[in-house]
Amino acid sequence: MSYFSNQIRASSSLIKRLKQRMTNPAALMQATRSFTTLEGHRPTIVHKRSLDILHDPWFNKGTAFSMTERDRLDIRGLLPPNVMSSEQQIQRFMVDLKRLEVQARDGPSDPNALAKWRILNRLHDRNETMYFKVLIANIEEYAPIVYTPTVGLACQNYSGLFRRPRGMYFSAEDRGEMMSMVYNWPAEQVDMIVVTDGSRILGLGDLGVQGIGIAIGKLDLYVAAAGINPQRVLPVMIDVGTNNEKLLKDPLYLGLQEHRLDGDEYIAVIDEFMEAVFTRWPHVIVQFEDFQSKWAFKLLQRYRNAYRMFNDDVQGTAGVAIAGLLGAVRAQGRPMIDFPKQKIVVAGAGSAGIGVLNAARKTMARMLGNNESAFESAGRQFWVVDAKGLITEERENIDLEALPFARKVKEASRQGLREGASLAEVVREVKPDVLLGLSAVGGLFSKEVLEALKGSTSTRPAIFAMSNPTKNAECTPEEAFSIVGDNIIFASGSPFKDVDLGNGHIGHCNQGNNMYLFPGIGLGTLLSGSRIISDGMLQAAAECLAAYMTEEEVLKGIIYPSTSRIRDITKEVAAAVVKEAIEEDLVEGYREMDARELRKLSQEEIEEYVKNNMWSPDYPTLVYKKD
Repeated sequence: MSYFSNQIRASSSLIKRLKQRMTNPAALMQATRSFTTLEGHRPTIVHKRSLDILHDPWFNKGTAFSMTERDRLDIRGLLPPNVMSSEQQIQRFMVDLKRLEVQARDGPSDPNALAKWRILNRLHDRNETMYFKVLIANIEEYAPIVYTPTVGLACQNYSGLFRRPRGMYFSAEDRGEMMSMVYNWPAEQVDMIVVTDGSRILGLGDLGVQGIGIAIGKLDLYVAAAGINPQRVLPVMIDVGTNNEKLLKDPLYLGLQEHRLDGDEYIAVIDEFMEAVFTRWPHVIVQFEDFQSKWAFKLLQRYRNAYRMFNDDVQGTAGVAIAGLLGAVRAQGRPMIDFPKQKIVVAGAGSAGIGVLNAARKTMARMLGNNESAFESAGRQFWVVDAKGLITEERENIDLEALPFARKVKEASRQGLREGASLAEVVREVKPDVLLGLSAVGGLFSKEVLEALKGSTSTRPAIFAMSNPTKNAECTPEEAFSIVGDNIIFASGSPFKDVDLGNGHIGHCNQGNNMYLFPGIGLGTLLSGSRIISDGMLQAAAECLAAYMTEEEVLKGIIYPSTSRIRDITKEVAAAVVKEAIEEDLVEGYREMDARELRKLSQEEIEEYVKNNMWSPDYPTLVYKKD
């Protein structure tokens, strides 16, 4: 078992002793000896040597192995003699990266971003510690490579890019075998699983088994942002077939070439998987990722009260959107408590759109008193438009999830609207404070729609073009600022550059990326020991993110922070999640920090507890022990 599994966790009494160290030398010596919560400070016992250790990305250090380690591990002579520091290794890698970005391309169809993904992936395959050191140090540049938008391109081409297995694959053909299969994974402890069935990867549709790329990318961010130990994460693909005809006919496709399971057969596969992983790892957290809308809500409701799980598309997207919506209120110079007065037009009624609607209505209702009339009043602030136009109660075969947000016919009529009214018509008549896009339809916010938004009654209307990847964004920031005007708030799901408005003014493009929340939700849940992820914990995460920006930043139109601050943001969000779990009496503790000790921690001590449980990519000392 690695040193990561044997860390001593801080109690509040230890933290208090640390604060006394400057005035009490004896306490300083004692604290130095006992406060060893930082991941990466104990030797790691390994059961392999020689080439085996060099071929294991979990333990390989490459040229950074010291000479004494080379002797202990029988690798002297298997590496060049010069021992390099990790900083020298990174410098050498970055030089190679810049040189290889062009050379690694497979021709015009292989864009530069995908070339970067391939080079980084090779590093990941041979040296995980160095990979995460590079990623954390350059998170602003490389997050869009390992995550959206480039990960979408990687998923589309995954069968051709596949070189080395990463994660686990459970297929429809494994029914009845999953309980034994799960023990094939070498790690004794897994803290975080990201699972997908590949049915709705970003806005790219059904990519089948190739969707494993999104699970890998998400977990890279759990490690980089939240400090989840990379030896305790597991990407999972549940392959139940694909309805993508191109993949069904592709002889090089790596997944099951049969149509997707559906109905009870599909549920049975997911049930078996959940039972298997929670039997082996009872305290694991499972994040569902990119499941098609028809299953996203059903599976969330089926499992959320029985397992530690959440759906990032439904709940994570909702939390990031809520944080942005509250930030937009602040940017108007109004207090967040005015949020229930906002008129919001939502384009898109899939899992993400409905998830945001439910969360926004709950947030408004809580501000209005959290009773039945508050929920009714909050529901009247939304106008939902899907591919068929405005959703009203006249809609035939309306989805049950969308029904609470269907406008009453008489109410719509009084506004000059009808069932199926176009997005431009709705924007023109409603004059909303916010236009929120979660449609996965690139360019949906056309010139006509943006022109209509110029009639908004808000002093500073907000445009959220949240669909991923970049080509699916409802509009670009250039289009928004040039058509609607300089005095708007703009946010998108994928990264765009800020817009130069002239005269020294900048139109800020805020990236409302789920990476601001899901790492902190996962880390906070892990450290609290809560057996469920409650609505209150998710709400606390969203409100923490909304309050993270300073008043000065918000008034400039900056409602989301820079990704360069992601470790600090995640620490704050995780602390908010832990605190809410304490208040809801859901905590059960983590390792040596039991629930009783957790409840005694102050806000400052909670943040210290979180910080000291975040893994950092430092090479451990390796000690060989015969198995």
